[in-house]
Amino acid sequence: MPGIDRHTRLVGWLKVALPLTALAILSTLFLVARRIDPEAALPYAEVDVEDLAREPRMTAPTYAGTTEDGAALTLSATEARPEADGTPASAAGLRLELATPDGGRTDLLAATAVMDDAGRQVILSGGVTLTTATGYRLETAEIEAKLDRTGLESRAPVVATGPAGEIRAESMSLGQDNQTPGGYVLVFKGDVRLVYQPGG
Repeated sequence: MPGIDRHTRLVGWLKVALPLTALAILSTLFLVARRIDPEAALPYAEVDVEDLAREPRMTAPTYAGTTEDGAALTLSATEARPEADGTPASAAGLRLELATPDGGRTDLLAATAVMDDAGRQVILSGGVTLTTATGYRLETAEIEAKLDRTGLESRAPVVATGPAGEIRAESMSLGQDNQTPGGYVLVFKGDVRLVYQPGG
């Protein structure tokens, strides 16, 4: 029958034409697609594997704990190196945050730090900046911070600015106030000089 023959020829023609059309479309996609640069496709970090194996380190470590007197202590650094071959653990770009039970807060920033496990303390150096919630900003070369209790003490002269003005002293300490249970006090020691600035 003519109708059936026409239908059969059409189906047979489509069986050949459609796969050829699909193949042409795929070929066009591959030709038009942007060439991929294998080196740029997978970003990688430039890491000295031998250096890491020789001197292991941690990136952006954080330590949080509570002292015996209930203060919250948080230590963070850009990089830390564990103890090895008699060399104490150290850190770079150290930040220490101390929140005491009386609501006080003290922040310290230091370029470098060394852990003293025997003394349960960390020695911050390389230029230390200390700020308190009471409005004091203090700068010194080195500070030792206790890890088991609230205790900060400078190992070098200090220069501070605060509500009373500018203070220069041989050293300073921050710790529990023996006269006021539950209180904390910042004390300047040695040859202390105050440049009073009313309303400062």
